Amino acid sequence: MARRSLSACQPSSEVIFADEATSTAGSPARRGPSFTVTFLPLTSSTVRIFGDDYPTPDGTCVRDYIHVTDLADAHLRALAACRPGQHRIYNLGNGAGFSVREVIEVCREVTGTGIGVDVVPRRAGDPAVLVASSEKIQSGLGWRASRDLRAMVADAWRFTQARNSR
Repeated sequence: MARRSLSACQPSSEVIFADEATSTAGSPARRGPSFTVTFLPLTSSTVRIFGDDYPTPDGTCVRDYIHVTDLADAHLRALAACRPGQHRIYNLGNGAGFSVREVIEVCREVTGTGIGVDVVPRRAGDPAVLVASSEKIQSGLGWRASRDLRAMVADAWRFTQARNSR
């Protein structure tokens, strides 16, 4: 894939990566910007789970995460496909999502850290499942999230360790 500088896109062309995920039914989610995972909780002994009584396999919310490298790849593909006068909007995600408990368990395994869990009441307005459909960017630009949850956590953990060792 050829790389294209931002200046190659004319002011009348734009690519938007939606900051709202779509619900499993495909309708826009009511909850605003997508979630960014930080690994600050890994330095503490307890992580809060906001509700464990959702209609999901383990009772915790399911969210859609992608690796930062997959995100960068999507941006490069979009820039390469940028054409004056064309406006494209893409959702990015793995299409299935991971539960809060799944994420915590993988974090425990990758880091070797005993992460405690404190289940607290649900937050008002939190949907049980919030995942994105990447069908449009898959068919249009051939993009697909390629890294799994374990790779996301392992790379984030290495980054966090390197940053904290400075």
